[in-house]
Amino acid sequence: MSMQDPIADMLTRLRNAQLAHHVDVNMPHSKAKAAICDVLQQEGYIDGYSVGEGPKPQLSVQLRYHEGAPVIEEIRRVSRPGLRIYKSFENLPRVRGGLGVAIVSTSKGVMADRVARGKRVGGEVLCTVF
Repeated sequence: MSMQDPIADMLTRLRNAQLAHHVDVNMPHSKAKAAICDVLQQEGYIDGYSVGEGPKPQLSVQLRYHEGAPVIEEIRRVSRPGLRIYKSFENLPRVRGGLGVAIVSTSKGVMADRVARGKRVGGEVLCTVF
């Protein structure tokens, strides 16, 4: 059976792995998932990620903890296949008053909400992280 929402699957794997205090988590690779991992790494929510070689490449994400607690407290899917959420740069959500990050897919690539506001581009709000 095919997966309906691979980004939601990725976020659920990250959430479950951090709740179980895993060091890393593996999932099927895609360019969209790698772009989201880029933003998570730039914002300091994960230590890094790597892509395995082969006919079915795997994305391995190294999770980050601070004093034994997961750095990602909450990760939530916003736009989904059944209901896409698009926002202009003026209306991009501020997660917890700017303490969190909204990951946005724009015409200039996947980026954090702060970067999108700076470049004055809007797009699809993929998820929020705090």
